[in-house]
Amino acid sequence: MNSTITTKFQTTIPKAVREKLGISIHDSLKWEVEKGRVIVSPVRGDFLRYQGSVKIGAGDVSTDIQTARERQADKYR
Repeated sequence: MNSTITTKFQTTIPKAVREKLGISIHDSLKWEVEKGRVIVSPVRGDFLRYQGSVKIGAGDVSTDIQTARERQADKYR
């Protein structure tokens, strides 16, 4: 598969490649150059890095969300 580079140095990722990599709009790509070749890989989010960033109590999810929002808002008061 080929794609063309525009005057703004942009290119379109072919649909077959997007589907195979499971990427969509707003996803990030990692670019690497090795021995004259370009390697493009999707950047996968590591959701566990957010573990413990929101302090909530045990119990009802709706109450926990509201409590977290209130605590976040308190930072700006």
